[in-house]
Amino acid sequence: MPARPIVLYPDPILKKLCRPADPASPETRAAVQDLIDTLAEVPGVGVAAPQIGVDLRIFAMDVTPRHPGHGRLVLLNPMVTATEGRTEGREGCLSIPDYTANVRRHARCQVQALNSDGESVQLELEGFEAICFQHELDHLDGMLFLDRVSCLKTDVFRRKGATPRFVAQEYPRETPTS
Repeated sequence: MPARPIVLYPDPILKKLCRPADPASPETRAAVQDLIDTLAEVPGVGVAAPQIGVDLRIFAMDVTPRHPGHGRLVLLNPMVTATEGRTEGREGCLSIPDYTANVRRHARCQVQALNSDGESVQLELEGFEAICFQHELDHLDGMLFLDRVSCLKTDVFRRKGATPRFVAQEYPRETPTS
């Protein structure tokens, strides 16, 4: 199946809190396959369901072409169970191709999720893999890396040769209702 197009900022789905994914549903199975196909064709190391227009708590990532890690991971309903340390580094995003930014994240994290077969998995992630996980998890919560920068004026950088489609600014995200 061909890759799905990447949704670009400021599309409202990127600021939406995603619904839990049911591993047995056809919608989830289709989204998982679309994420795998899309990840294989894009220049990034991760892609979340809202980035392909689906509001489910699913993402696919694989940092191993550039860094050590667990290989390709497809995670449903992921959550962080513990964190340790802090790190700051330059991040980019497929949905915001014109900019990168300095972002602070946890250096290590323990996570729990379901794999694409619906089995519970627990992982310990560190370094670039932990950063990628946190970036993709933010997408499921309606957050973008621009929401995590300390100062938009000093921490956001236009990519060389890019002609921005928008001005980097804060946009409201959907908040959970009780």
